[in-house]
Order: sequence, then C-alpha cells, then structure tokens
Amino acid sequence: MENSENSTDPGLSTAVGHRRLLALAVPIVLANLTQPILSAVDTGIAGHLPGAASLGGVALGGLFFNFVVWGFGFLRMGTTGFVAQAEGARDWSGLRLTLLRALVLAAAIGAALLALRLPLIALALDLLGGSDAVREQATFYCRARIWSAPATLGNYVVLGYLLGRQRVRLGLLLQIAINLVNVVLAVLFVFGFGWGVAGIGAATAGADWAGLALGAVLLRRLRHRALAPVRWPEVLERRALFRLLAVNRDIFIRTSCLVASFGWFAHIGARLGDTILAANALLLNFQSFMAFGLDGFAHAAEALVGAAIGAGDGAALRRAIRLSLGWAFGCAAAFSVFYLLLGSAIIDLLTDQPVIRAAATLYLPWAVLSPFISVWGFQLDGVYIGATRTRALRDSMALAAAGFVAATLILEPAFGDHGLWASLMILMILRGTTLGWWLGRISVDPVRGRNE
Repeated sequence: MENSENSTDPGLSTAVGHRRLLALAVPIVLANLTQPILSAVDTGIAGHLPGAASLGGVALGGLFFNFVVWGFGFLRMGTTGFVAQAEGARDWSGLRLTLLRALVLAAAIGAALLALRLPLIALALDLLGGSDAVREQATFYCRARIWSAPATLGNYVVLGYLLGRQRVRLGLLLQIAINLVNVVLAVLFVFGFGWGVAGIGAATAGADWAGLALGAVLLRRLRHRALAPVRWPEVLERRALFRLLAVNRDIFIRTSCLVASFGWFAHIGARLGDTILAANALLLNFQSFMAFGLDGFAHAAEALVGAAIGAGDGAALRRAIRLSLGWAFGCAAAFSVFYLLLGSAIIDLLTDQPVIRAAATLYLPWAVLSPFISVWGFQLDGVYIGATRTRALRDSMALAAAGFVAATLILEPAFGDHGLWASLMILMILRGTTLGWWLGRISVDPVRGRNE
C-alpha cells in the first residue's frame, strides 16, 4: 500500500518523461475505461430487455445523471488541480484542507440533490423528451439511482485527491472495485430479482456507496501523521472556500455546457424516433470509451502540470504539455482503428434488435472519425485543470456549445441524424481550437497559474 511518506521524494512530482507520463496515464486509462465498460454493460442489459423503450430509458436516465450528478464533476477536477499544486509545493496542510473542503461541499450538494430529487427527475425528463414509454423507464432508473448522489460526489473528491497526489494505482483500484460491484448487482437485480430498468439504477447506487467506504479506507492510509489535529474554522475559512467555489463554479459551467450539449443531442435524436434514439445511445458508448481512454492522458497532464506550477518548474510544465499531447494523439489513432475494424461486432454485442443494429451501423463512421477530432479538447482540458485556469475552460465550452446548437439547427433538418453527428464534431473542433489558442496564458508563476 502506498503511504504519505513516499511523497517526500523531491523528484516525485516534477520529473517529466515518457516513462513518468505513462506510469501515471496507463493506470488512469485502465481506471477510466471501467466507466464506459460499466455504461456498456448497463446498455447491454437494457438492450436485451423487451422493446426499445428500456434501452432508451437507460439512455435518457444516464443523461439526467450526466447533467445533475456528473455535472458536479468539478469536485474531481478542482480537487485534482489544487492537490497537485500543493503536492508540488510540499504543502501537506494545504493537501488536507483541500480534501476536507471538497468533501464538505460534496456532502452539501448531495443532500440538496436528495431533497429535490422528485422535481429534478420530472423536469429533466420532460426537457429531454422521448416517448411516454421511454420516459417511464427513465423514471424508474433515475428514482433508484438518485440515492447514490452523496456517495458519487464523495467518490469524485476521493479520486481527485488520489490523482492530484499521483496515487494512480489506488485510483485504479477504487474504480475497478466500484464497477465490479455494479456489474454483479446489475445482473442480480435485473435477471435475478426481475427489477428491470430500476434494477440497473439500484445497482449503480449500491456500488457507489461501496466505493465511498473503500475510499475512506484509502484516505485514512494516506493521511500525513505529522500534522496537527484538524481545526474546522480553518477548513471553513471564507476566502479559501470562495476560491474553491470560484474554480468549481467555472468547471461546473463548463461541464453543464458540455452535458447540456449531449442533452440537446439526445433531444434532437428523440425527435427522430425511438430507433434513432437507441442507435445514438449505442454509438455514444463508443464516444465514452474514447473519451475516458483519452482522459487518462489528460488526468496525467493535470497532475504533472499542477505539480510543475506548484514547484515553479517551467521546463517540466512545457514537457508535460508536449508529451501528453503526443501520447494522447497516438491513443486517439488506436481508438479509430479499433472502431473501424470491430465497430459492427461491438454493436451486435450491445443489442440483439435488428432495426437498432442497422441504424447504429449506418452512423458508425462518425464514431470512427471522432477520436481524431475530439482528442485536442480532451487533452487541453487536463492542462488547464492542472493549472487551475478554469475561466478559459468555461469560456471555451460556452463558445463550443453555442456553435453546436447553431449547427444542429442548420444541419439536422437537412441531413437528419448525419447532420446531428456532424454538429457534434463541430462542437469538438471548437473546443480544441479555442483552448489551443489560449494555451500561451498558462505560466509556472504560482499567481499567474491560478484562475484569474
């Protein structure tokens, strides 16, 4: 088991090379890929339930959690950036304070989501659209899964802390454990107990709580024993909380724009019928596999960039950016080749319904193209998060989302679902180009490197 004393090695955080980058990225890639694998398992289970409504219900329910719960993914990203900078500066008290403040924020948001769960679910599903049968199934899924909200947000904080401290193997262990529990419970609840789509949501809820329990054990093992006892007035100090909230606010707006774009994508797809909605849901699993895989290099960049800024090491900063971009592009190319060769077989595994298989295969070329287009925005996200330059992330995603919506209004009426997928590619292009344009703003100066 890794422990806090290991972090006293002066070369741990700032040394950047191919070996160091891969040592961070590969476990994160493996950990991240457990997420879309889980989504694919959920999709596969729903895809073998009768009719298209179950699969569409899981798709819409997943979008609800993308917006309402995953929208608070800033708890992971903001924690990683601050922790990585504290790690680079060897500020052990700052590490603990960042963790505790983020956990307090996660608990407060989780409690609010539970209190507002019924109107939130109803409103979100009304906005997303879909047939009555699809929305009914989505409601079953959401009402079961929502009880995991505090645990999900707590797990974001734990993972962000582990990544920021470059304890990537522990992050991998945590993600694998959560998803193994989820798969076992999903099979048990759906096929053993006959709970249908609600069983898929309940399985995710149970797995998240199990993950939080394991995360608490890991945090206890990593605690720095030489620190004085916690002083809660210091944890709740107003200026520090406002800075945390400012960074998290920008990331929340950024994530909300991204998730809202995918919600708009699903809404437009739902207007094209349940078959197109279900086919797009299958292909979005391809997007998720790719995104989570590429995010492994982005997460490595977060840790390395944050540590370099915390230590004031400009050479390490530039090398972290350059190497992570190169490896991410290579990974994107591998995803494209994989989808080109095996995409049809994956579709056949995810559903046994011929009409959905045919529709998904028709639009498969977009999933093959997407990694080349999406990689730049994904990777630069990690650079900006590690530097806690979150205002640029917010502005970039707002511009990209606006361009995406405008593109759908023009392209979808003319080209149908092909136009919808082309619009999604435009979103990714705008995301990458704007972040690339502003990259020169990032500095090793600890003051300039923070959010302005």
